[in-house]
Amino acid sequence: MEVVVTWQGDQRFRAVTRAGAELVVDGESAGGPSPMETLQIALATCMGIDIVDILGKGRQDVTACVLRVSGSRSEKPPHRFTALHLKVEVSGRNVTINKVDRAIKLSRDTYCSVWNSMAPDIDLSFEVELLEAASA
Repeated sequence: MEVVVTWQGDQRFRAVTRAGAELVVDGESAGGPSPMETLQIALATCMGIDIVDILGKGRQDVTACVLRVSGSRSEKPPHRFTALHLKVEVSGRNVTINKVDRAIKLSRDTYCSVWNSMAPDIDLSFEVELLEAASA
């Protein structure tokens, strides 16, 4: 796996994946997400992919999934995350909270490569909101 990151001036960099997908990352959050926001995005999308996939395999009728990530950072350099909180909002028909909780646990403990690449002392907490989708 490789990405190429090229400086674009100021604190802005353009990242290009092997498949050609592009992302602008900006330390000032003007032309794109900052590196720390990008890390939050990576965590949320990695866990979201796992959660939706696990729920689908468990025959849960998921119609939407929104993850909101907030974080606390150290006051001293390198200002790393010390805690992250994910609010997971799942909408669907007859989706059970037990299945959502299990999907989150499996993602966190086994499948999410982003979370499992981060420092193990970061406090990770979750909040789940389960919404019933309208009948078709």
